[in-house]
Formats: sequence, C-alpha cells, structure tokens
Amino acid sequence: MRLLARLARGAGLASLVAAAFIAVPTVATATTPVVGHVYVNDNTAGTNTIGAFDQHSDGSLTTMAGSPFTAGGAGTGTITGSQGSIQSTADGNWVLAVDAGSNQISVLAVGADGSLTPAPGSPVSSGGLVPVSIAVHGGLVYVANKGNGTSGSNYTGFTLSEDGRLTPISDSTVPLPPTALPGDILFNGTGKNLIGIEVGGTDPSTFLIDSFLVGADGRLTAAAGSPFAAEAAGPFGSEFSPTDPHHLYVSNAHGGTNNGSVSAFSVNPNAKVKSITGSPFADQQTAPCWVEISHDGRYLFTVNTGSTTISRYRILANGTLSLIGSTPFSSGTGIAAFDARLDAAGTHLYVVDSAIASVSGFAVNGGSLSELSSSPASLPTGATPFGVAIVSA
Repeated sequence: MRLLARLARGAGLASLVAAAFIAVPTVATATTPVVGHVYVNDNTAGTNTIGAFDQHSDGSLTTMAGSPFTAGGAGTGTITGSQGSIQSTADGNWVLAVDAGSNQISVLAVGADGSLTPAPGSPVSSGGLVPVSIAVHGGLVYVANKGNGTSGSNYTGFTLSEDGRLTPISDSTVPLPPTALPGDILFNGTGKNLIGIEVGGTDPSTFLIDSFLVGADGRLTAAAGSPFAAEAAGPFGSEFSPTDPHHLYVSNAHGGTNNGSVSAFSVNPNAKVKSITGSPFADQQTAPCWVEISHDGRYLFTVNTGSTTISRYRILANGTLSLIGSTPFSSGTGIAAFDARLDAAGTHLYVVDSAIASVSGFAVNGGSLSELSSSPASLPTGATPFGVAIVSA
C-alpha cells in the first residue's frame, strides 16, 4: 500500500513531513455562489469522518455546515496514501468512502445542500483487510483491500442499489499476494475494463498492473497475461483518459530524487495492457503519486509528493505525453500533497495536503495551474486525510 512511511523511505520525505506540521493553513471566506461540494476522507482514528466544503464559483472553499460528517466506520488515524479512497457516483447522489481502520466501506446520501447522511445498512464489510481504494461505475463497485501484510489483500465486488445499499457479489473476490500492496482500483469509461495497481515492495517483480474484463454479472476475468509488469518502481496512481477509454496512465513514484515518471499504456478490448511507444515519460520531479486528467483528455496532472509540485503534461493524439512543466504549492515543501480531483467544470483542481490536514486549490487554464489566493482550506482537527471527491451543486 502507498503508506507515507514507504514514500518517506523511498523518496526521502520523512524530514519534510515532520517539518510540515508547523504550517498553518487558512480557511477562505467566500461570497460567490456555491457551484459544488468537495469531500475528503478524514481517516480519523476511531469514528471516521468526511470533511466537507462548499465550492464557490471562484474556486474558494468554505467549510460546509455540519462538517465533518460521520462516515460510519473507523479510520486509522495515521497518514495513509492511496488514490480513490473516496468516490461519488456519476449522478452525485452518493459518496462512498473506505474505513481503513475497521475494514469497512461507508455509503452516504448527498443532500440538496451537500450534507451527508448514512445510507441504509452502511457501513458494510470491505471483504478484506485495510480497504484503500474504491472504483464505481453505475451500480457496480469494487474495492482494493491492502491486507495486513500476511492476509486480507484482494479486490472485492459489490452492487450498489438505488437506495444506497451495498451488497457483496458472490465469487467476486480476487485474492492478491501479501507483497501486492494495492493502492488504486478503477474502471475505464465504458465499465468493461477494471485496473488494479500493485505498488509492490522493493523487488521489481512486485511492480504490477492487474487488468480484468468485467462481465455482465459484475465478476472479473483476468486478461491473458495479467498481471502486467509496470515500467518503473512503485506504480502508484492511475487514470484512464476520459476521451479514450483504451488509454491508461500510471505514475511511477519510487524512482528516486528527480527521477519520477508517468507511464502510458494502451488497453485493448480484451483488456491486454501494452506500453505506448516512448513510455515512461520523465517528469523530473520526486515521487509522482496521484494522477488526474482534464475532462477534454488533453492534459495530465500528476502530484509529486516528494518535491511538492504538480507536473503538467500535454497528451498527444497517439497517447504519448509531452512535459509542460511543474507548479509548486504555496504552503511550501513537506505538506504531503496527496490525491487530486478536478471539479465538474474542469476549471479547478483540488489536492489533499495530508501533513497539514488541508486542501489546496488551483485554477486550471488548459495545461496551466495557478494556486488560489484562498488556498489552502483547513480540514477538521484530528484528520489524517486521503482521497477527495467532488459533487456539483
């Protein structure tokens, strides 16, 4: 799993994280209209909570009335890295969050004002140990369970009913070895392909990409040749192109100082994963971990946790990447910049700052980023956050 401790060992982040706790984030006071709601998995010890913000048209965030909302399960209370630990459904009616401390998944209904209410039967068992990532496509849900180092590591499927109930799919669990340390799971745009990323350990044979065909019954069939070898150490965050469901991008986090990269793959209709010529593409930064792609499929952003920057790439027609540059955070280094998500309009990018329990916001103009003057916005006391989801107002 993508624990910060592993990143600290692999990318020299330990001292940065320790120093980050002296930073003092701020909270915006916005008067512009509310256009969306931003949710963060607080991963709080004991009862897990979801930190919630109203997103204003100028991109600023204000704490939502009633925030933080009780998730239902328990967090770990420790800084934990993974992509997709909280997700929203496409219709914006539901938010799903992992409760890594109690091996559960919480489902919460989104009210008209953005407030969250537990769904019937929530939380439910994740089907393994230490869930870290969720994938949602329509009424189908899969979770990646990291495991405890000896057991409980797998991918497990569920159906999501119209009233928010999660029901396990029988015989859907795909067991993983203890060395897998899965950190991300995601569907492509058609919902016919599911990808899981095995971050692995220090042995290159553990850097893997799992690829599956999704059946009409929701069960998975591994592609011929799966798992596929990643191209560099520590495959981490991943994203399918929103405009080409057969192009997959995976960050490589453990290459060392200023040696991060992003891999580009084609995934054929049979779910076979093949490297795109020229891949991987260097970003000249440290520990690129989280990946987000513009809604028009033209730009890719990857959060470099080790160098506290966001790299910006142009995505070319053949799926290759061209590095544009990198944008630093106003909070300085060591904030443990984690998961990132674009809003529905694609005009603002939000990043979880795990070491200072806050959210940084950036205005997006094509492949350019500029941090908002109101950034960062503070999360509740006790949050050790990972994961961000956004719902339109």
